Amino acid sequence: MKDKNISSLIKMIDSSDNIVFFGGAGVSTESGIPDFRSKDGLYNQKYKYPPEKILSHTFFMENPEEFFEFYKLKMNSLKYEPNITHIKFSKLEEKGKLRAIITQNIDGLHQKAGSKNVLELHGSIYKNYCMNCKRVHDAEYIFNVKGIPRCQRIRCNGIVKPDVVLYEESLDGEVVSKAVDAIAQADLLIVAGTSLTVYPASGLINYFRGKNLVLINKDETELDSRADLVINQSLGDVFSELEI
Repeated sequence: MKDKNISSLIKMIDSSDNIVFFGGAGVSTESGIPDFRSKDGLYNQKYKYPPEKILSHTFFMENPEEFFEFYKLKMNSLKYEPNITHIKFSKLEEKGKLRAIITQNIDGLHQKAGSKNVLELHGSIYKNYCMNCKRVHDAEYIFNVKGIPRCQRIRCNGIVKPDVVLYEESLDGEVVSKAVDAIAQADLLIVAGTSLTVYPASGLINYFRGKNLVLINKDETELDSRADLVINQSLGDVFSELEI
């Protein structure tokens, strides 16, 4: 017999044809990718510099060698595979019920699972560009080259920057606009794997005007009281119950 909260979620999904999924780091932890703020997350591990400082625009510009040493060690998600949550939402998209995935993650696992309409608020490890000539370079090059990645175009040699949003940088306005539109038009918004403490991304749910807001997270969030349904379980346990 299914848990009553999961049964309620299934009914909401079945009765909705404009679903938007908004996911954070907790979506990918069950694929083996560490999050940032949990007790075992990146921000609670010891490095020569605090991770928040390393992942800032200023640090990148002033200490690119140190930045890439950390980035290659901790941000390389090429070897990881989608988990049940990524797969289920890909299937919902295939059925025409899911209109958009909005993610705070940079690992590309939603696309790896087959999802098409993915809005990456914080960019992606798969997009990298030369800061001089804007030539695009793939992730394999960035993670496998020694030292600072340099442009492969003859006579350029510019630093290749991952197209991820660092501290002190703004989110992509076009991506944010599409996310706002998707949430504003949704009749069901499922928010999962995020503590909803990172702004401005967490403020996006303020644009939701639909029927049901669902929050799924192991821990409580400050916005639980606004939700129509709150499930404090692991995402794998929840989405493995969905028959899609």
